[in-house]
Amino acid sequence: MHNNALLLQRLFSSLNDHNHAAMAECYHSNATFTDIAFDLRGKEQIHAMWHMICQPGDHTSDIRAMFHVIHADDRSGWVNLIDEYTFSETGHKVTNVIDSYFRFEDNLIIEQHDFCDPRAWAAMAVGGVRGFFAAQSHFLRGFKARQMLRRFVDKHSEYKPAFESMTATKS
Repeated sequence: MHNNALLLQRLFSSLNDHNHAAMAECYHSNATFTDIAFDLRGKEQIHAMWHMICQPGDHTSDIRAMFHVIHADDRSGWVNLIDEYTFSETGHKVTNVIDSYFRFEDNLIIEQHDFCDPRAWAAMAVGGVRGFFAAQSHFLRGFKARQMLRRFVDKHSEYKPAFESMTATKS
């Protein structure tokens, strides 16, 4: 098995273990992460997101990932992923089907792009009229995600330096 396939297995196994520190070690210092809500720059911002997601009693701490590494070589990787969790804002159960694409540098993740159906996610996570609008607007999803992450970072000062530019440009 390729070393980067092992890296991806370590990333998602650590998610199942709620081990955000081990997840962060899979990323390059200049890594980027994007999905239907987040647009993060640098290992520390990505670490803060995973810490928030894995934090007991907060957000999606009941998250479980079923995953299959489809491809991994020296440059790129692809994982099929199903995340199951409770969306903290509503208490709704979510089963999110994701295609996660990666680029590697120095045997670490330099880019991660997660793709899922925002309509399916919003219907499960939010529901109703709010879910309809969340499905339609990347801006609304991103705004809410930044808001949740800012609240988390306010309680975890170790991440504040990584978010100074995010707060200044996206407030």
